[in-house]
Amino acid sequence: MIESKDTKPAANDGKYQFEINYSGRDLACEVVKEQSTLHVTIGENLSADLKINSDNTLTQTSGAQLPDSSIDFIKKKVLGLEA
Repeated sequence: MIESKDTKPAANDGKYQFEINYSGRDLACEVVKEQSTLHVTIGENLSADLKINSDNTLTQTSGAQLPDSSIDFIKKKVLGLEA
């Protein structure tokens, strides 16, 4: 189960900060959105890049392999879209 405690959304492109439950721990998650790319940092040592596809799905392009549930949660928080 992934829960959010604090969300500070920015404008379209920009920085988003919230908490994400990852591997049973609540960790800080920072997402920097630059056009069609999301640069994700979870905690102090996990990072990944996600590409926003034309159909609003996300595809991981690099970094630590994120579970689908985390990608769906990030999509909802940053893009405001349900998985």
